[in-house]
Amino acid sequence: MDRLIYTAMTGAKHAFMQQAGNAHNLANASTIGFKAQEHRFRAVPVLGEGMPTRAFVVDASVADVFDEGPLMYTGRNLDVAVQGRGWVALQMPDGSEAYTRAGSFDVNVNGLLQTKGGQTVAGDGGPINIPPDNTVEISPDGTVSVVPTFGTPNSSNAVGRIKLVNPPEADLVRGDDGLFRLRNGQAAGVDDKVRVNAGTLEGSNVNVVDAMVNLISLSRQFELQIKMLQTADTNAQRADQLMSLNA
Repeated sequence: MDRLIYTAMTGAKHAFMQQAGNAHNLANASTIGFKAQEHRFRAVPVLGEGMPTRAFVVDASVADVFDEGPLMYTGRNLDVAVQGRGWVALQMPDGSEAYTRAGSFDVNVNGLLQTKGGQTVAGDGGPINIPPDNTVEISPDGTVSVVPTFGTPNSSNAVGRIKLVNPPEADLVRGDDGLFRLRNGQAAGVDDKVRVNAGTLEGSNVNVVDAMVNLISLSRQFELQIKMLQTADTNAQRADQLMSLNA
């Protein structure tokens, strides 16, 4: 009986964890550049006297899904979407690097090119500074050029190049802030093959229909495990009653 309770308990616990992960994906279905997560579990036989007759669930891993999201045209000159594989490098306050696919940028009051979250976009020679009264243009290789709003028309000057990288996906780990970093804490090297589309953003790669169906299935699995716990408790009570009658 105790093995049945333990089996049902571990199943309910991990079904609940999967529900939480699936709900997190759904909540970010409209988040720019978001990458879905998958909770992967495995069954392990319960070892004890005699032949193994039960199995319980243990954590295997939380995997990131790196499939590309849909491209959305915005026409905004500070929006970029990475073509195919690759990442935009960000310079964090502690000097480390992080990577994102969310290419919706802004220029802060100090003229620095930043993300909507306030992280500084890394350039080939450091942060990219945008002079005032200039229109920004971003080329496919990440080069950032400015065109003065006043004065000589059509005078384009390059002020930097966005650092574009493409490290192995297996070496990337997601942080609590939603940004990705290399497991060894080092900075990835520039990949000249990575290209970006200006005036475009990459949407979330979460499939809303699949996530909703998955949520319903996980809810039913959780209810099944709870029902098994209730059945085990009922059986234990009846066994106690029978034993008390025989005493």
